[in-house]
Amino acid sequence: MECISVFDMLKIGIGPSSSHTLGPWRAAERWIIELKEAQLFHKVETIKVDLYGSLSLTGKGHATDLAVMLGLTGADPETIPVASINTRITTIQSEHILNLNGEKNIKFNPETDIIFDRTFLPFHANGMMFTAIIAGKDYPSTFYSIGGGFVVKEALIHAKENIEIHKTFPFPIANASELSAYCISENKRISDIVLENEKSLRNEKAIDFEFSRVWQTMLECMYIGCHTEGTLPGGLNVRRRAYDMHKKLQGELPYNNPQEWLETIRHTEVKFRQILKWVSCFALSVNEVNASLGRVVTAPTNGSAGVIPAVLMYYLVIENHKAGFKEIKQFLLVAGEIGSLFKKGATISAAMGGCQAEIGVSSAMAAAGLCELLGGSPEQVMIAAEIAMEHHLGLTCDPIGGLVQVPCIERNSMGAIKAINATELALETDPKNAKVPLDKVIDTMWETAKDMNTKYKETSEGGLAVRVNLADC
Repeated sequence: MECISVFDMLKIGIGPSSSHTLGPWRAAERWIIELKEAQLFHKVETIKVDLYGSLSLTGKGHATDLAVMLGLTGADPETIPVASINTRITTIQSEHILNLNGEKNIKFNPETDIIFDRTFLPFHANGMMFTAIIAGKDYPSTFYSIGGGFVVKEALIHAKENIEIHKTFPFPIANASELSAYCISENKRISDIVLENEKSLRNEKAIDFEFSRVWQTMLECMYIGCHTEGTLPGGLNVRRRAYDMHKKLQGELPYNNPQEWLETIRHTEVKFRQILKWVSCFALSVNEVNASLGRVVTAPTNGSAGVIPAVLMYYLVIENHKAGFKEIKQFLLVAGEIGSLFKKGATISAAMGGCQAEIGVSSAMAAAGLCELLGGSPEQVMIAAEIAMEHHLGLTCDPIGGLVQVPCIERNSMGAIKAINATELALETDPKNAKVPLDKVIDTMWETAKDMNTKYKETSEGGLAVRVNLADC
């Protein structure tokens, strides 16, 4: 039984991609641990890194090479000062010296020691091999970044089966049917069941601390995105839009920090036509920060990091001005559990399932969280998640230039709007009349993923990625 914590689904890290940035970063950290456990670390003379498949095809646009270097230096994606990233990378590139884990300098030229190999390894589209050279002998180790910042080694039949296993939960959940059964037998909400599982891993004070960190990162990310203007890096010349949208919506009301900003928005009169604009603004702000190597919360991926914060802000700003940490925690408990169901039964990797695995899953997670906060029954919460995913089935991943910008940023806005709509539909649905169980849509998503043409799975070899002329951008 896979026991996935909510905090496995909601990770703090650096953009622009959970599978192509955060995953390789974590893989580099794990490799260093391997070297130390094998008592090889201090013997390492030089190293090389091979990036395979999707990591090769879109790795430059997703900053995979930069993430690998930062991971090898021992920097932590949760705490590294974002402003220091460019300086650290430039130093490695210019001096051809890498301070391995912050402990020893080795020669390292990113141009020759990071190899982009278009070959797809059999196990997963996101493969990478780290090799240490010691006394002329190679010591290789292969990792796979399977989506959402999850990193694995052993090649099992399906990537979704290979995951860090926590100790058994009091309410072990393999699918939506089991979750629903617990809610009925225990007469509890989904958030209550999930909280009991989390309490088997850590005490409630620690749980609250982690949720507070997650929420503050989301809020700060939206704040930064709404107050930063200019053009995103990468060569597409994409102008940041959240700044302009926010300026028109917010006006000139004063505030000094993210929390004051939130309270100011909550007390601003919002006209009906502005509601969707605010939701879009929140979503765009997160993913513009993500696209510029900023700090975001993987939810369940970096490419879809804007959906959940945008929908949660919708609840706080539009639906319930009195809501606080209690409601934020409740929302995230439900959203995290729904995300884990998709990870167990399908995939959250765009390289395996296209964008339905990112925006589709995040929309389902957000819809579920919002539905419970608005008084939906556990059955209606499942319906909300099902509706949100049902209308993302088959969504391709075709980033222009391999960058997490077009169409990725706008898709977060669309995913958030669909989540709100799915919630409203679910709240008006009698569960007895629902036609598609959540488990069926998860199964369908996985079948669709397997049937989807490889070029539409985060390779930039199909769709918009080949129809738009980069020279015209």
